[in-house]
Amino acid sequence: MTKKAFASQGDLEEKTITFTQLGEGLYAFTTEGDPNTGIIIGDDEVMVIDTQATPVMAKKVLSHIREVTDKPVKYVVLSHYHAVRVLGAVAYQPEQIIASAKTHALIHERGQEDWDSEYGRFPRLFQSADSIPGLTWPSLTFTDKMTVYLGKRRVEIMHLGRAHTAGDTVVWVPDSGIMFSGDTVEYRSACYCGDAHFNDWPETIGLLKSFNPQALVPGRGDALTTPDMVSEAIHLTQSFLTDTYTPVAAAAAKGWSLKDAFSACRDVCDPKYSTMRFMNIVCRSMWLGPTMSQTELTIRVSGLLSVTRICGRHCSSNTQLSSAYSLKERKADVAGEDRRKVD
Repeated sequence: MTKKAFASQGDLEEKTITFTQLGEGLYAFTTEGDPNTGIIIGDDEVMVIDTQATPVMAKKVLSHIREVTDKPVKYVVLSHYHAVRVLGAVAYQPEQIIASAKTHALIHERGQEDWDSEYGRFPRLFQSADSIPGLTWPSLTFTDKMTVYLGKRRVEIMHLGRAHTAGDTVVWVPDSGIMFSGDTVEYRSACYCGDAHFNDWPETIGLLKSFNPQALVPGRGDALTTPDMVSEAIHLTQSFLTDTYTPVAAAAAKGWSLKDAFSACRDVCDPKYSTMRFMNIVCRSMWLGPTMSQTELTIRVSGLLSVTRICGRHCSSNTQLSSAYSLKERKADVAGEDRRKVD
């Protein structure tokens, strides 16, 4: 059987860059739902949160930074390990690259595999891929929390819990009440759930919410410049997770096929989320064609990833859909690896 191309491979249209100031020395580099980058400017140095996928793409961020400061980038923070977020780090020439210990472990476990996979699925996000020197390795790691001072400005770097991945990091700037969430929070963008911990993720968002951020830079989507926008993003992210997880978990408990579980997920999600502006999200299933609309793509992929993550071991067989759940991942689930737990 001929495999269809990933729908995201056909998405080659350049996105509009927006560079938004959220507070004194605090900026968001956003591109219409592509991965965001955060910038914190201190007394003498700069911190960058997430780097873009290649050094050449990172230079677009640097050009905007240089419009507002000539201070060197001393720190790069990795919100998690996914290749589209981290492989541009070398362009900033940082003194330190910071990540959670769990993110460091995930780079060891599957960093190269993720790079290979995302490069194949998102060609537009890997402009000048030959400029990537190799995997990005953190030089500083932490377990739960670390504090960095950019001169007088205190920055809290925290792993609040499992969410989008097992090692998600958020960055909090208390002097301004501004949070950089990585993919723990999205704004009007479906959540990629391929590494997700569904039951933990809403609780982790709840911990983030307890900081009462006045503005927030999400992993994808527009910069959130008001408390009302922050509340909306948190609500939408939590709702999307619940609405994808609940029907699929119920289907798994009943022993439904993957196809039927997927349909149950669509029945819940389509009415609520079909009008959102969606990102170009990961597409594992060869079932999705290159001509599918953006909204259809995102709903299907997010639902399918939920189906395959929750039902991969429990639902009755459906060859076409279960092909999205790789043999390696099934073996990992059977082995009980912590990264693949959904509870």
